[in-house]
Amino acid sequence: MEWTPGGTSSDIEDRRGDSGGGGGFNLGGGGLGLGGFILVVIIGLISGRGFIGSLLGGLGAAAGGGGGQQVRHSEPGQPVQESAAEHHDVQLVSFVLDDAQKTWTAILPEQTGRNYRHAKLVLFRNRTQSGCGNAQSATGPFYCPEDERVYIDLGFWDELKQLGGNTGEFAQAYVITHEIGHHVQNILGTEQKAQQAMRNPATRSKTSVELELQADCYAGIWAHTTQQRMVNGKPILEPGDIDQAMQNAAAVGDDHIQKMQRGTVSPESFTHGTSAERQGWFKRGFETGQVKACNTFDVGADGYQSSTAN
Repeated sequence: MEWTPGGTSSDIEDRRGDSGGGGGFNLGGGGLGLGGFILVVIIGLISGRGFIGSLLGGLGAAAGGGGGQQVRHSEPGQPVQESAAEHHDVQLVSFVLDDAQKTWTAILPEQTGRNYRHAKLVLFRNRTQSGCGNAQSATGPFYCPEDERVYIDLGFWDELKQLGGNTGEFAQAYVITHEIGHHVQNILGTEQKAQQAMRNPATRSKTSVELELQADCYAGIWAHTTQQRMVNGKPILEPGDIDQAMQNAAAVGDDHIQKMQRGTVSPESFTHGTSAERQGWFKRGFETGQVKACNTFDVGADGYQSSTAN
């Protein structure tokens, strides 16, 4: 992925100095453990629009790894101690956030007649407060429609490796743009309609899956636009980038998670879609670049198998 490191986006709220030390829970030793982590994943899937509540793939260097310590200041809060690797991740998240929001500002009115408004992205460690309640690193990145913010503990990237996720830069971009996809749904009113439908136990699982797959498709739309834009005289999208995103989609499908948790798959309890469905809907958005191609609610979860937008 071609991009230019720079400052922190004006749409980022850095609360890492407010949330206590450390960057997430540990999977080994005396930490939560992989089994406990996967249990938290399933709870997150059921409870909200999180990223292990919104389970898309992620990447990046581990938040505590590599290089010497640098100091950045959050407002409000204490000075933020961060490694060189985490500083890199913050800059990458900033670039992707700004690029995605600039993209949707252009294409949403053109394709839907609705104006785009910026979301905020909150960086935190361990836990913080959101408009949707407590935000914890264990639930992974998520979007809160109540305050129109994406919440991310960057320690998540390292935890995601335990699920077989990719660690490339474009895979991290995939995570951010999936969450911005939920913001697009909020603007278009899709989120509100889906939440109403999910009050019915009979349709809860199906609706949740369709909502998440649409956010995957919207992430694909952003990826589609990167083929057409240049940074440093080079296309943003580089060979292998889409493979990174597809690998992560496979790693965080409901079927894959359930197999890791208990060795069996229960489709009736799906909330985000299978690995194949997540890959397929991202690919649909990437190939078409059209919001109308992402109507998972009319087409169904496996509708990516049919041909493109209509």
